[in-house]
Amino acid sequence: MLKLTLKPGEYIDIGDNIKVIFSGGSANNIHLLVDAPREVNIVRSSVKKAAGEKVDEYKKEEGISQEAQKEIVDILMREKRKNRGNNV
Repeated sequence: MLKLTLKPGEYIDIGDNIKVIFSGGSANNIHLLVDAPREVNIVRSSVKKAAGEKVDEYKKEEGISQEAQKEIVDILMREKRKNRGNNV
């Protein structure tokens, strides 16, 4: 499986005749535009699941814990104060 990070407006080509464009989103969803020939069947996993088909489940990557985020901020603030004292 290929994992990509795209910015809004960027796209990927799949073969010679399919283009998937990332058009934006939010923390909980993304907006994709799929340009493909009519004969290519494109189905959302939720539709397959509702029809009773087996669907592969993928889990969201774990982010940095709140504790780790606080520790990073504390370290950065200490460094900032230390550097401010050296510039006098």
